[in-house]
Amino acid sequence: MFPSIPLFNAAVVSQPFKRAQLGLFQGKTKQYGNNVPFSKHKTRRTWLPNVQSKRLFSDSLQEFVKVKLTTRALKTVKKHGGLDNYVLKTKPDLLGWEGMRIRVAVREKQREHGTGVLVRPTPSTHTTAETVEESRDVASAV
Repeated sequence: MFPSIPLFNAAVVSQPFKRAQLGLFQGKTKQYGNNVPFSKHKTRRTWLPNVQSKRLFSDSLQEFVKVKLTTRALKTVKKHGGLDNYVLKTKPDLLGWEGMRIRVAVREKQREHGTGVLVRPTPSTHTTAETVEESRDVASAV
């Protein structure tokens, strides 16, 4: 069912946090440590990833997909320009079962429509002399 079965099986075995397979966790797992109060009596505890339940719109599927994802994964989805680009560009071992399921659905839809990875232009962070002069011209015209 999945296009990258060997990589996918290896990822499942290596991830100890099973709940991460049911959402987009971007490699975040359960962490372990100690609470150490003033008395220095250590007590074992765990830290869970910051998981949010969101509805993200898929451009290829033309519908909202309800998925559990960490805030780190949500930032990465925004960075890649949407859910479709995220699942297509991310390594299979970071996606898990749910991410691979979405990836397969997106690829099938794109094959039907004959489209590829959606590229959205990102604004440049540096300013050039030309853009500064253009902004001055616009400001002086107003």
